[in-house]
Amino acid sequence: MSENPQSQPAGDGPQTQKLQHNPMSARVPEKVARGIIATGFLIFSGPHEVVIDFLQFISRPAHLAARVVLAPAVAEQFLATLRENYGRYQQAFGTPAPLPRNPGERPRSAQEIYDDLKISDDVLSGVYANAVMVGHTPAEFSLDFITSFYPHAAIASRIYLAAPRVPQLIETLTASLNNYRAKPPQAPPAAP
Repeated sequence: MSENPQSQPAGDGPQTQKLQHNPMSARVPEKVARGIIATGFLIFSGPHEVVIDFLQFISRPAHLAARVVLAPAVAEQFLATLRENYGRYQQAFGTPAPLPRNPGERPRSAQEIYDDLKISDDVLSGVYANAVMVGHTPAEFSLDFITSFYPHAAIASRIYLAAPRVPQLIETLTASLNNYRAKPPQAPPAAP
């Protein structure tokens, strides 16, 4: 995937190379090929990232199924792509019926949810993604979070989300990005 690589000869100075990388194709590692079904999500932002935790409440105890870490600019692109795909979904299938609510259930805080959540070591630190592809069927949306580094892009996490959850994801991600933008910028940590 390199086109006319140009580099400086080996020596004492820094080495650079101009590379052509095609992020539109991505390998699908076997461990993520089937994807996971998420029945809920939580979104929070740190000083330099947006984190989306995809949850499965269908098992007991509920658990963190996948954690995806995005740069804010990538989260903005994801939100735009998600809105565009949801618009296409509505044109093709109409607005999905809202999911029924348990009448006796009170809303829980994020802290209460995390307190009851099982988080395994393999998803604790999450996966980094710098690109996202979104697709849909009449019933669900597929979210492929891609780590695109030279020489090959790879799908880092594949999530399936019921179509009625997508408006909630759009709303929650919008609020999270608005909160992120409202925070004063933080300086990067000092080098040791």
